[in-house]
Amino acid sequence: MLLAAGRGERMRPLTDACPKPLLQVRGKALALWHLDALARAGVACTVINTAWLGEQFAPRLGTQHSPTQAALEAPMSLRYSHEGQDFGYALETAGGIARALPLLCAGLGPDPIFWVLAGDVYAPDFAFEAQAVASFAASDKLAHIWLVPNPAHNPRGDFGLTTMDASESHVSALALNLPSDSLAQRYTYSTIGLYRAALFAPPWCSIAPGNAQGEKAPLAPLLRAAMDQGRVSASLYTGLWTDVGTPQRLQALNESSTR
Repeated sequence: MLLAAGRGERMRPLTDACPKPLLQVRGKALALWHLDALARAGVACTVINTAWLGEQFAPRLGTQHSPTQAALEAPMSLRYSHEGQDFGYALETAGGIARALPLLCAGLGPDPIFWVLAGDVYAPDFAFEAQAVASFAASDKLAHIWLVPNPAHNPRGDFGLTTMDASESHVSALALNLPSDSLAQRYTYSTIGLYRAALFAPPWCSIAPGNAQGEKAPLAPLLRAAMDQGRVSASLYTGLWTDVGTPQRLQALNESSTR
């Protein structure tokens, strides 16, 4: 699932006429960097949620996608969860995922697993590896998230990270919901992760699949509750990564000579 429903307030005035995931980064829409990588990894379908200027997505991105530098037997299909059209507002991350669950889980069997990633993050080196999915599927975790070293705009970070017992070879670390007064190292959530549909069901989440009532709900409380029960694993990602949250960061990316 590609999260693309936000207003992008900090990116104004650029987002007054264009949703943030469709802004140009080094020659193509920001969202296309993720879609290309997902398609190259063999992902069959990506669901995109929309709200602000949501009518722009389907005409720009279409209903099928193939990366420009790869020939695939079949292109990745694109489906849309139009929160703005259905409710008039964005549902936040957990609310949006709950709304999209029927689309996300179709054909995935009794234990649906899916990628979730933010459409306003630039991470051109991130690989959506099948081995990561297999390792996660073999675990009892509800989510596996990728953390990054703290950027200047988030110096305190979000979550801790600890090495797990060596006997648990299918995952390397647990994400930690550290208390506010903890001096332990924190890292920033990259907004890229693998999730089980079970995280969006009781007892973790009270929103019914499909979120017919249009309930807004953030993701962080679900993650923190699952972390407290040891149900969230994590990896540290050190490749290129930028939260393209302001015009200044976008300009810096487009002016940089590094891919």
